[in-house]
Amino acid sequence: MSYFENTKTVLKSLFSRPATLMYPAKPAKKAALTRGHVTIVPEKCIACRTCQRKCPTQAIIVDVKEKTWQIDRLRCIVCNCCVETCPTKCLAMDTQYYESMTARGGIMKVTVAGPKKKEPAPEGAKPPEKKE
Repeated sequence: MSYFENTKTVLKSLFSRPATLMYPAKPAKKAALTRGHVTIVPEKCIACRTCQRKCPTQAIIVDVKEKTWQIDRLRCIVCNCCVETCPTKCLAMDTQYYESMTARGGIMKVTVAGPKKKEPAPEGAKPPEKKE
């Protein structure tokens, strides 16, 4: 590049708007289809392992014996497969922006309670009548 081309580039950059935002001081604008990260509602999870089987990067691990669900956020590619295949709809995509991680500790572990079981009816109770 010649001297004049460099000067032209510098002057153009000097008088134009910045290409980046000062995040987090100025919040970033989100597109309509922005995906942030996977969240879980532990009360709805039945530990069926469907999300684990459908995850292309094996970022989700469900332990049925310990009743735990964990995700490695550094492996997750936010493809939405787990959310789409969950039979109880306990997984969702959160669109909120968060600060970058400063250490490699991106594994989130949650104990799943599962849906509450109905208490048995007392003896001699009549079944509810069906409305037609």
